[in-house]
Amino acid sequence: MVGHVDKTRKLLAIVAVVATAVPALVACTSADATSTKNGVIALRYQGWTDQVTLPELADALGYFNGKVKLDWVGNTISGPQDIQSAATGQTDFGGAFAGAVAKLVDAGAPIKAVVNYYGSDPKSFTGFYVPASSAIRKPADLIGKKIGVNTLGGQAEADIHDYLRRAGVSEADVKKVQLVPLPPPNTEDALKRGQIDVAGLTGQFQQRAAADGYRLLFSDFQEYGPFNGGPYVFRTDFIAKHPDAVRAFVAGVARAIEWERVTPRSQVIDEFTKLIAARHRANEDTSTLKYWQSVGVASKGGLLGNVDFTRWQSWLNDTGAVKGAVDAGKLWTNEFNPYATQGSK
Repeated sequence: MVGHVDKTRKLLAIVAVVATAVPALVACTSADATSTKNGVIALRYQGWTDQVTLPELADALGYFNGKVKLDWVGNTISGPQDIQSAATGQTDFGGAFAGAVAKLVDAGAPIKAVVNYYGSDPKSFTGFYVPASSAIRKPADLIGKKIGVNTLGGQAEADIHDYLRRAGVSEADVKKVQLVPLPPPNTEDALKRGQIDVAGLTGQFQQRAAADGYRLLFSDFQEYGPFNGGPYVFRTDFIAKHPDAVRAFVAGVARAIEWERVTPRSQVIDEFTKLIAARHRANEDTSTLKYWQSVGVASKGGLLGNVDFTRWQSWLNDTGAVKGAVDAGKLWTNEFNPYATQGSK
């Protein structure tokens, strides 16, 4: 009974965070705004400024086969907030780092991961950058420093935790590292201005920092090798009600992953540029798209596995987010992914 009360409190706290973080989104959506027209399911979602997400690409390429359409309700800079919005019915799907998914499910959220959408490979990874002249050279040098990250509770936080703990830094000293949430397009500028000591960057923003001469302190690829970073999730009740829509979504995203993997880089960048220009969202900039390198997803078609979640066991336990072993098997399913039947992983 005590455990049930604790999880209820944790989930209520998550709902409170969502209500505080995205009041505009709450104001313009209802608990169940998903609509159908001519058999087409409208999927409400949040995007990312200056970036084209895999669902947006899949939609543009016609990979949803007219079975689902996307309904953009605003942007986010936080994976944990994105999946919280999905869990509370403000959107229909969201994506976040796998550790955040495990944390939210442990708190009682009725969500399930259906396909990976980002990860790390030799070309695309989360890198932590410092000015070339910085005295920061080793893990212990980060104690007491400020690190810019896209959100609290996300993969950057777990990366930093693992980097320090593996180097023998105590949990007490890990807590002395100050994480500063910043929008990804602005993080490098904050480093340049001396507002932070280290910038955690991914994708085109990470590539731009490298091109601008910032020094890589460490990366998640160096720590873990190629891996899947995070999945898209749906609420379990949505999956039960609209399995065909979820199947169409997952199949489209999986195809988009492989399209990015095999399509010439210049063509991918051209497609992204065209899509951002066509959607006419306020204050978007396509100048960083030239730094895009690869899709990053390690598995074929974004297939999921237990290791995608158990990788973050140490961070989840040390932060008190999850007690004991992560029950990874209940967090994900590949049943909607066409690549699951092709024997590829």
